[in-house]
Amino acid sequence: MAIDKAGLHQAILAELESINQAAAEAAIQAYNDATAKENVAENKYDTLGLEAGYLAQGQAQRAAELETNIRIYQKLPITTFEANMPIAVGALVEIVDEQDIEQIVFLGPTAGGVKLTYAGKSIVIITPSAPLGQALMGQNLDDEIHINVGGQEKSYEITALL
Repeated sequence: MAIDKAGLHQAILAELESINQAAAEAAIQAYNDATAKENVAENKYDTLGLEAGYLAQGQAQRAAELETNIRIYQKLPITTFEANMPIAVGALVEIVDEQDIEQIVFLGPTAGGVKLTYAGKSIVIITPSAPLGQALMGQNLDDEIHINVGGQEKSYEITALL
């Protein structure tokens, strides 16, 4: 797995910026909908404006959360993990399951679930609080991990670490 970690770091920041921009635009649109003249309640059962207000609040909270994630990633040191180093936040890990399906995950401090493509590889950000992230923390190259997914145990082998 030959991936430039500095380039990956920039790609993650760009992806988070893109998601943040979309969330900010959605927050503005929801605010505009909530305050639009045509959404003023005509009676106590007319809740369109109220619902739009709740949506605007949720979108604004999401945008603020994304801004926090961006600041955290801007401060995240770029660490290249050697084969003998235990997995920690900042590690790029390739795992293979029982069906020989490869997956590349970046163990990040936040933004779990974000997916991006970098250097032709599909990468998913996971956090230490996720079951897979929790299982990977402290492990080493060639270790096998086991997690419970939907009541079934899944096994993965750690095949690459960067």
